[in-house]
Amino acid sequence: MSMTPQAFIALLLPAAQAAQAATGIPASFTIAQAAVESAWYGSAQAVQDYNLFGIKADASWHGATQTWPTREVVDGKSETWHCAFRKYPSLAAGLQDHAAFLAGNPRYAPAFAHKDDGCAFAREVAKAGYATDPRYAEAIVAIIEYHQLKQYDRPA
Repeated sequence: MSMTPQAFIALLLPAAQAAQAATGIPASFTIAQAAVESAWYGSAQAVQDYNLFGIKADASWHGATQTWPTREVVDGKSETWHCAFRKYPSLAAGLQDHAAFLAGNPRYAPAFAHKDDGCAFAREVAKAGYATDPRYAEAIVAIIEYHQLKQYDRPA
């Protein structure tokens, strides 16, 4: 069962702002991306595995994993795949790994030119291929704007 947006924002805000202070990832982006990926903390993957960001377990991951169905857009067609995803021991661990995942992956480096703009950060992350949904950035930006999340970003 998903949370209300207000409860979700309140739950994630301290960790999102801490991640912004440590890495430069706008808090507005972290909250909105988690809302999109976890259906406002309503997905089984978020609740059971604390993976609010849909981070897959690639060869670099050495922690626990869980296989989940996921929707991928390939050649303009939506397909369901079963993939291994990262599994975390706590919500805090999932949030910390998300920040480390983005900050440590060179393909997302262009996003860090937008530490003061969660919407621009989202567009760069989407352009770098975080998700296969062609409307991924739009979904994140819509949440940032509708819920006025920019107010939570701290100056870099």
